[in-house]
Amino acid sequence: MADTDIAPIIATRRDEATGFFQKLVSKGLGWARKYSLFTYPYATACCGMEYMSVAASRHDISRFGAEFPRFSPRQADLLMVVGTINLKQAPILKRVYEQMTEPKWVVSFGVCASSGGFYDNYAVLQGIDRIIPVDVYIPGCPPRPEQVLDGLMLLQEKIGNQVHRLRDTGQPNQTAAEHARMLSSGK
Repeated sequence: MADTDIAPIIATRRDEATGFFQKLVSKGLGWARKYSLFTYPYATACCGMEYMSVAASRHDISRFGAEFPRFSPRQADLLMVVGTINLKQAPILKRVYEQMTEPKWVVSFGVCASSGGFYDNYAVLQGIDRIIPVDVYIPGCPPRPEQVLDGLMLLQEKIGNQVHRLRDTGQPNQTAAEHARMLSSGK
């Protein structure tokens, strides 16, 4: 049992003010978004082979609603950073992230994208979370297809549990807001 199951939940006024119809629409939007992910694979290294095996018929990522890779960031809402990112590639990755449509999510695929891997040198970015916010980390060198599917299911659960609004309030997603706050504080 988790601590959240034991502790009493205190609702805020905003939660109490959310009407039945708004909750129902938010739940429906969450269900639709989590099963219609359009991925943009940013593959740079050997993890790209594992990404291809996940997309192949044996593991079939299309069963989880992430079937069609989009090779234009303007048509994608899920950025999968697959492999090692050099410092020269970092501005390109940031530009790709900024061009994606809202809401957008990021998956760090493999240990090199997550923490730089065993490339502890001046040319490799030591984790993509230094330039863009990451929603799910998938460990491994390279990660097994089962791990990738587990990470995708974890992301789908996160998407389904978010509060989805009918109109845009101009606020970025929660992960991006936390990332911006951390960058501004100098951590």
